[in-house]
Amino acid sequence: MARFAALAVCAAALLLAVAAGGAAAQGVGSVITRSVYASMLPNRDNSLCPARGFYTYDAFIAAANTFPGFGTTGSADDIKRDLAAFFGQTSHETTGGTRGAADQFQWGYCFKEEISKATSPPYYGRGPIQLTGRSNYDLAGRAIGKDLVSNPDLVSTDAVVSFRTAMWFWMTAQGNKPSCHNVALRRWTPTAADTAAGRVPGYGVITNIINGGLECGMGRNDASVDRIGYYTRYCGMLGTATGGNLDCYTQRNFAS
Repeated sequence: MARFAALAVCAAALLLAVAAGGAAAQGVGSVITRSVYASMLPNRDNSLCPARGFYTYDAFIAAANTFPGFGTTGSADDIKRDLAAFFGQTSHETTGGTRGAADQFQWGYCFKEEISKATSPPYYGRGPIQLTGRSNYDLAGRAIGKDLVSNPDLVSTDAVVSFRTAMWFWMTAQGNKPSCHNVALRRWTPTAADTAAGRVPGYGVITNIINGGLECGMGRNDASVDRIGYYTRYCGMLGTATGGNLDCYTQRNFAS
């Protein structure tokens, strides 16, 4: 009797394991598998990286599952391009790479918070998108059901929360800016004001959404080059084209 009970427990455990594996293999997990994630971010757990051990694959999948449209919308190429763009931007935001090094674009997710902590303290940059400013912490917290205004450190101590703030920013249009998600999916149509400002569909507009005030409309600069380098690498890994208009060198930022 005890033997049959033990077998039943083992069978139940096996079913749960299969179910968990199946869940990860569906949706975003069918494109960003555990092995692909590891290949994209080979140094995220490097001993030189302050975020080592933080940005786990399981945390990424758990967060993605709370945003059903993330990494699941559109054609196969749409999905790959959206994910390549997300990882391209967030890898730059958290990079530990050295400009000009052969492995410059292999050091994404090395940091989980701003080094100097000087920008809008205590709401300085945290997480994959480097969420910054009280307003963003408030809006992101409301969207994911966490009080990030009272406890901003959740973004750098809880990996699922951290990923969720990045995905919230990615999926959400704010003010006169489209969502990064819609731009990546080529579902954004520029307004007359956008056209006059040189803002055209492409990866460059996503950079403009995220950090246009410091990187756009000022010609070629190292930060934008880094963002493009990561994106290009990930598009190659996922087997999709980058599309055109990768930079924002001649675009006016959305606040102008």
